[in-house]
Amino acid sequence: MAGQTGAGAALCSERFGSQAARGCSAAADGSLRWEAWGRRCWGGAGGAPGPAAPPLPRLLTVFLPQGFPDSVSPDYLPYQLWDSVQAFASSLSGSLATHAVLLGIGVGNASASVSAATATWLLKDSTGMLGRIIFAWWKGSKLDCNAKQWRLFADILNDIAMFLEIMAPVLPISFTITICVSNLAKCIVSVAGGATRAALTMHQARRNNMADVSAKDGSQETLVNLAGLLASLLMLPLVSDCPSLGCFFLLTALHVYANYRAVRALVMETLNEVRLWLVLKHFLQKGEVLDPTSANQMEPLWTGFWPSLSLSLGVPLHRLVSSVTELQQLAEGHQEPYLLRWDQSQGEVQVVLSQGAGPETVLRAATHGLVLGALREGGPLPRELGELRSRVRADPNKESWVLVKETHRVLDKLFPEFLKGLQDAGWETEKHQLEVDEWRATWLPSPEKKVL
Repeated sequence: MAGQTGAGAALCSERFGSQAARGCSAAADGSLRWEAWGRRCWGGAGGAPGPAAPPLPRLLTVFLPQGFPDSVSPDYLPYQLWDSVQAFASSLSGSLATHAVLLGIGVGNASASVSAATATWLLKDSTGMLGRIIFAWWKGSKLDCNAKQWRLFADILNDIAMFLEIMAPVLPISFTITICVSNLAKCIVSVAGGATRAALTMHQARRNNMADVSAKDGSQETLVNLAGLLASLLMLPLVSDCPSLGCFFLLTALHVYANYRAVRALVMETLNEVRLWLVLKHFLQKGEVLDPTSANQMEPLWTGFWPSLSLSLGVPLHRLVSSVTELQQLAEGHQEPYLLRWDQSQGEVQVVLSQGAGPETVLRAATHGLVLGALREGGPLPRELGELRSRVRADPNKESWVLVKETHRVLDKLFPEFLKGLQDAGWETEKHQLEVDEWRATWLPSPEKKVL
């Protein structure tokens, strides 16, 4: 090699992650001479020279996942920055709340009873523990589907809980009840916040590095909380025995704003019911599929819990049918591995899934239900659906199973195009965040009618 390569000619190169490489040439004494970071070097895209980029500084590697930024989602950095701002504001607000609670239970008051303070504290903790169990049972399965909305909800509820704690000493008669309610809210926050954080970590980790992303998120949070504790040491001596509501409201405003910006920065590539409805509505009206960034920017964060149509996936078969005739009506005219019933008066769609229903089947069933909901709304629709909507408005009492049967035929043409558009736009269709229950069923398929 030495005989073929002159001094100064590039021999090899190295790079960190996806950053630009730096070159290496042979020195006159036969040693390797590496190019300094930041200089122009060979080996860029298409063979063109590019700026050599050094690895991340060691201090940043303590707080960022290995391989950053390629090992995480593109929205990782803006989300984490705003999340750190909200955590700092929450830490300061929490110090004010803790200060108020300690005053309320008698810290610093010689006449306060230790037994009474202990009983109050135990009652507060037990109330929160029960609330944590009940909320996890009640809403645990729904937190994945609307992770952004529940994340924002948890942080706002945390602000309400801290407000109650600050106001508790002002009402000594109801002090115990107030801090019990506050701790109940905080335990709900811990369940909703922890579960949604896990869901967001799954979204951010792009190299099967969930543990690393989660660990570095914990390090970032610890650093922010440490800064918050130091700031609290400077702030608390300035707070009098009365609640500092002005300071608290200022920190709360910053906390809510930072939370909103953090959640709004997220770009989820999987479809939940709200995002599916936004994308489908745009597709039906304009024939185009929204990309994940556009759909996430349009997704409502305050009212995303309550879509206008009640869509239930994976319901038990005995809830839908009570006779052979009803079963035959739902299965007639299609070979899809799901049965769908539409209750027009209640605005409710219920779907029974077969044993072999996969993600694509669930996505089609959800799309089918939302298409039925679109028939009750305004706006342009494709020709076949527009004609069907006109018939629905002309005869509101028409049996729903007939409309479901006709929309099956429309979807046979429409859904493959919609599915391809989703994939081309960057949506992940092999998984979803639709809420699906565990019921599955089998039934005899509808026989194909022979054309004589």
